This record gives sequence, structure tokens and C-alpha cells, in this order.
Amino acid sequence: MSQQFSTQWGGRTLTIEVGKFAPQANGSCTVRYGDTVVMGTATMSENRRDGIDWFPLSVDYDEKLYAAGIIKGSRFIKREGRPSDEAILTGRMVDRGIRPLFNDLMRNDIQVVTTTLSFDGENDHEALCVIAASCALAISDIPFNGPVAGIRIGQIEGEWVINPTVEVQLKSVLNLLITGSVENVTQIEADAQQVAEETFIEAMDFARKHLKEPIALIEEVRAAAGKEKRVLIIDAPTVDAAGDAEITDTAILDLTRAFIAKHATEVFYDAPKRAKAERMAAFGKMKELLDTYFTRENISKDRRKIAFTKLKAIVEEFITEEVIERGRRVDGRGLREIRPLNSEVAVLPRTHGTGFFQRGETHVLSVVTLGSPGDEQILQSLEGESKKRYMHHYNFPAYSVGETGPNRGPGRREIGHGALAEKALVPVLPPKETFPYTIRVVSEVMSSNGSSSMASTCGSTLALMDAGVPLSAPVAGIAMGLASNAAGKYVILTDLQDLEDGPGGMDFKIAGTRLGITAIQMDTKTPNGLNAQIIRETFAQAKEARMQVLDVMAKAIAHPRSDISQYAPKIVTFMIPVDKIREVIGPGGKVINEIIDKCGVKIDIEQTGQVSVTAVAGAKLEEAVDWIKNIVRVVAAGEIFEQATVTRVEDYGFFAEVLPKQEGLVHVSEISWQRVESPQDLFKVGDHVKVMVKEIDDQGRISLSIKRMTPPPADYVERPPRERDDRAGGGDRRSGGGRPPHGGPGGGRGRF
Repeated sequence: MSQQFSTQWGGRTLTIEVGKFAPQANGSCTVRYGDTVVMGTATMSENRRDGIDWFPLSVDYDEKLYAAGIIKGSRFIKREGRPSDEAILTGRMVDRGIRPLFNDLMRNDIQVVTTTLSFDGENDHEALCVIAASCALAISDIPFNGPVAGIRIGQIEGEWVINPTVEVQLKSVLNLLITGSVENVTQIEADAQQVAEETFIEAMDFARKHLKEPIALIEEVRAAAGKEKRVLIIDAPTVDAAGDAEITDTAILDLTRAFIAKHATEVFYDAPKRAKAERMAAFGKMKELLDTYFTRENISKDRRKIAFTKLKAIVEEFITEEVIERGRRVDGRGLREIRPLNSEVAVLPRTHGTGFFQRGETHVLSVVTLGSPGDEQILQSLEGESKKRYMHHYNFPAYSVGETGPNRGPGRREIGHGALAEKALVPVLPPKETFPYTIRVVSEVMSSNGSSSMASTCGSTLALMDAGVPLSAPVAGIAMGLASNAAGKYVILTDLQDLEDGPGGMDFKIAGTRLGITAIQMDTKTPNGLNAQIIRETFAQAKEARMQVLDVMAKAIAHPRSDISQYAPKIVTFMIPVDKIREVIGPGGKVINEIIDKCGVKIDIEQTGQVSVTAVAGAKLEEAVDWIKNIVRVVAAGEIFEQATVTRVEDYGFFAEVLPKQEGLVHVSEISWQRVESPQDLFKVGDHVKVMVKEIDDQGRISLSIKRMTPPPADYVERPPRERDDRAGGGDRRSGGGRPPHGGPGGGRGRF
């Protein structure tokens, strides 16, 4: 039976319905806000997966274009296929918010899927996806330490806005989406226009306060329709073979801890002097010791495998306790110390801009490519079709961590890291009106020991400034970590690296300029999330670190170069009257294609009348620009054209093209102050003559003159009008009639 539950939230009605869709899932619901409806489902396998040492949770978001009444734009494929980057980012955001609330020793497959069924164009679906996922898990029989909820916060003219509409988000100085409870936060996603840390802290306090309504609603649904939670086996399976009786899990733990304590300096604290591979070799000694101790004669293969998989957890536990109790980090750094930094620009000779950023063993090469406005990426989503002029793509090859693996395109992690660095730079990019280029940055992770996404942010800034992109300010990023234990003790770590990102930790990425924050992304491995105090301390410590990174970057390049690379295309942008666009394009694109073919350029025309002409080396940029401007140019009386081209010669005069597709008549009486009997004797098609615009009549017809560019002879006497014959334009009618009717191209400004 379908049941509905509602509450007021941010001035609108939030409704959760259960019992209607997806009844065979362990838990399912729909969440409605306005006319936006999101479905959430949670499903768990009956049996556990033995032999794995990780929690098999998958979280996906299905974007259905029918929700917004849209049919896919491709001519050949009309159904949804591979998730878009935006859909993947939504799935990752939901995942980060709910994952800390599971016991990561669970080995049953769990899949959470959220789907937008209806989108009203106003109410954003992402916060609703979090609520739908949390509610589906809360009412299911899947063990889950929830609920949590998602909320989006904006700020307009100093006022906080709960769940701003899509239109309002575009005007907001910050865009914050958090997942959590009234007390703690499990996930943060944000972008901002260089907003101060204090403002963000205020925004998060405001957001947490207003999470109580959706969380209370989920609790109401769970009380009415929730299932009893299943009891799962979460410990490693026991082995009862007689030969294993003497070897207990406790013995394995004690042995490994003893080895770490004895070899801690060798394994961990020489890291500034040792390569990662050497440290891994030291870890290998632990495995070798265990393998020697647990020989085939006295321990089974299963027991040995269990021992090895526990090694990582033991190491993480040791690292955390060393930080909390003794203030010792893996590589010997201080708690607020950043790994050694280095920045370079102009690393590659023929690219448009490059930046190479190094932070310890994390090395990222970022490369900029500048293109024409027509190179913008076209996106199709629930919000409709849009264009993207700045793209950041992030690659994380296996060799960057000393491993092997197939190259099969970007995964969810690569897409997420690339989007974060992209988001961090957008607020400082020049507007399209002043810098019309399409910009693509590719960050290649050459080596990684943690925080490669923030290194990509720094590398992108260096590369963009090297390319001459006039950023309003450089952007740097830093990843903050956390060491915490069950007793409530914690220490915040500046510049997180891989071995420090374990249970009880966090990965709190903050990017920004000297003025303020431009992007945030946070996930945590703490059981319940981060409290307000940890968040405040993290912001303060991250700001201090960001300033240090910006100082090092400034030594490589302090300001964007004054000009773009000689290898980048050149763009000239100008405006034309909107009613002249058709003339530039021509019937079937004939005119614009002729310009492109003859000049070797790209031409982009906006509906506003903005024209961008892009040319690479060897293209005739100025010729193309003049050609277009001449097409839309309106001639004026008295204007002189040095190279008008004769296009037709008649008895009564000749026609000359003064501008592309614009012709005028030089009447026989306007050729010379002396009488001209036959224009054919003086001019032929293709001749170039100097003419002056005599007049333009009320129908736009152009009359030209040659003789009026020189003074009349001293004895010249102009006949009075009454003595002239009736031929239009002067002279007699020996041509066989008056001026012919106007016609031809150019909207009436063409042939007579």
C-alpha cells in the first residue's frame, strides 16, 4: 500500500512516498519537491562475498531525459546510454554522503540507485537524490547508521537561500551542497566566487540547522514503514582446521604490530629520503615475515590470506595513533607542514601553455589548448541544452603509482577529480566577451602520493597563465586530512597523502585565491561525520597552507602573460547588426562558406550579432574580417571607393560593385564632365575604377559618380533641368529607355 508523508521545508512542500514503486528492492521511495520527483532504491545481495578485503557498495544516479520532456539530441541514438559526466558526479556526491554510515567490514553487495522521474526546471534534483537514497536505506533491512539528508544553500545579496532554484543558483555568490545531520557533516560539495572562509562556516551552520526537517520526515517514514535490520556476518571467517589451532587472529595482529614498532623508522619516517617503491619494499618485508611464519605446514592458505589482508588495517591503525599520540607523520613532516613544492611553466615547446606542479611525490603536468568559440562543448541534460567553454580533463594512468593497467578511458574518479579542478578555476576566468577562446586543460598525473586533484588545480593555474589567459587571480588547492580515534581525539593534517587517508580520516579539498574559496569537496571515513569545530579548524589551517602554495606558484609565474602563444589561433571579435546575419551567412551558407574556404578561417556567429573569426598561422584573418564587415557595411553619400569592380556595362552607364554584393550605377552622365557617347568604349567587365557615392535613394539604390571626384572645367555650364531630356539620371534617351528597375541581391541595394 502506498503511503505519503510531507513536511514544509524552505517554503515548499517536501513529500516522501513509499510502497508504490520498486517493491522488490530492499528499500525504495520517491521524494517530491515542487514538481521534481526523485526515486531512490537500495538493494543488498543475500550472500556475502568471501575473499575480498573491501566493502562492495555501488552508488549510481540514472538521468532520464523524459523527466524534463526532452528527447536525446543525437540523430542516431535516442535512448540514454553511458552516464553523462554530470550524472557520474551526482552519483559520486551521493556516495560520499552515505558511505561513512556503513560498517566497512560488510561483504554483502549493496547497490543504491537514484533516478530523476520528473524535473520541473526549478527545483534541483541533487539534494533530493541524497534524501531518496538515505530514506531507501533507512526503511530497508540493510544495516545503515542513518539517516542523513542533503541540502543546497545559496546566498543572494547577503541573504541565505534554502534549496535555491536553478535560476537563483546562477546569481548566488556561493553554491553549497552538504550531506549530514544537524550535528555532523559527511559530505561537502561547493563552488563560490572567491568567498571568505568565515562566510562558508556561516553557510554550513545555517545548512545543518535546516537539515532537521527532512531528517525528521525520514524518521517518520521509517517508523511507519521501516523493516527490521538484518544481522550480517562482518568478521573474517574462521578456519577450524586442526593445524591452525595454535595460530589465532590475535597472534597475527601482535606479530605484525611488533614488526611495525621495530621497523617504524625504516618503513615510515625516512620517506623524504626514500622513494615510495622503497617504502613498499619495506611493507613487503612484513608480508615475507608472515609468509615465513605461516608455512604451509602449520597454517592453511585461507588463514594466510586473512593475515595478509589485515596488514593494511594494522598499518593504518599504527599511523593514526602515531599522529594523535606522538605527533609523528608517515614522512616525518610537522602536522601543518606541506611536502616540498616546485612549480614550472613553458615546459613543452609547441603547446599553447603548460604548467608542471610538484608536491612531494605528486607530480602533475597541465597543458592548455585554446580554440575557437565553435569548439565549445554542447551538453544535454535535464536543464536542457547548454554550452561549455572551459573544460578540464584529468588523467590518472597506472604508471603514476608504479602499477600496470589497461587504458580504457576515464573512470568515475578521473571524471570527479577533473570536475573539481575545473570548478575551482571557473570563477577567475575572463568573460567570453573579452576573451572569446574556448579553453581546454588536460592534467596528466605523472606521479601520485595523494592530493593529485589539488595538484591539478595548481597545474591548471600555471598553464593558463603561461598561455596568456587573463585570469583575475591565481588559484591553488590543498587537501586536508584528519587522524581521529574512538576516544574522540583528533588531529588535523595539512597536505594529506595516501597512507594517511585511513579510517577515522577525511579528505577535505579546498581551492581558492588569496581573496577566498572557489571550490570545496569533502569526504570522510569517520563513523558519523565531522562536527562544526573540526570544520572550522580545517578552514583556518587550509587557508594558511593555500597562501604558501600560492607563494611558490608566483615564483614560476606571477601574472598571466601579456599575449597568447604564437602557436595558438588568433581571434578577432566584433558585432554586426542582427538583421545582417542572414546576409553574412547567405542562402544555404553559400556566402560564409566562401569566406571560410578562401581565407582558411573559422567563423562563429552568435544570435546577438557577435562574430568571431578564428585563424591559425597562414590564414587570411584580416581579409576575412574585412570581407564580413563590408557585407554588412552601409555606404554613405560622399564615400569614395578606390577599387570598385565593373560588373555590367550598358548604353546608359555601367554597374560597379563597391562592397561585396553591393552595386551601384554610374550613369553615363556621371562618367565625365564631358559628354560620353558610349560607355562600352571606355569600360569592360572586371575593370577596377575609382568611384564616389553620389546618393542613396529612399529604396536603398546606390548612385555612383566618377566626375564628381574632380572639379568641373572652368567653362563647364550645367544645363538647367528644363533643357534636359527625360532620361532618368541625365543625358538623352539613346540607350532606349529610362533607368531600369532595381533588383538583385543585397536587399534592394544591388543591381539596377
